[in-house]
Amino acid sequence: MAIGGSIPGFLFVSSTLSPIAYNSEAVQILAFPNDPDKIKRLNVFLADKVRSSLVDRQSRESLDFVKEFKSGTRRYLCRAFLLDGYNNGSGPAIAITLERHSSGSSALLQMSKQFDFTERERQTVELLLQGLTSKEIAVRMNISPNTVKAFLRLVMVKMGVSTRSGIVGKIVGPQI
Repeated sequence: MAIGGSIPGFLFVSSTLSPIAYNSEAVQILAFPNDPDKIKRLNVFLADKVRSSLVDRQSRESLDFVKEFKSGTRRYLCRAFLLDGYNNGSGPAIAITLERHSSGSSALLQMSKQFDFTERERQTVELLLQGLTSKEIAVRMNISPNTVKAFLRLVMVKMGVSTRSGIVGKIVGPQI
């Protein structure tokens, strides 16, 4: 499901980061502010853009991707999935999604101010609202799952709820 109602960008690349398939949204996101129709060698452009903008240069791993990509003033959540079941001879392929950060997170922002969340508590809740587990949140935030659980407990105390779904309900509920 798209965040904020926009269609996510999708790229399917080889282990050498050469594009195998992609949708027009991914091209628009990666080409901004340029007109994608004016790019002469689109496959070469996309491979270069993936290498220069989506591969995390800070990572100690051999191939890791950034968690967030900025295109103009818009921010996109970047997720990469290793596809072991697909092998074109040069190694497994990688599926990459680019989902726009919700501008509709005003309810979270309002709740963050109302309950005086720290920045890390707000980040934890934002990822919780995306449906991530504690372990997935921990990976995204580069912290332990126990730290995630501690942040969620603090948020629960501040909000006066006793469950993770209570947090979600209090933030999403008023909008329905």
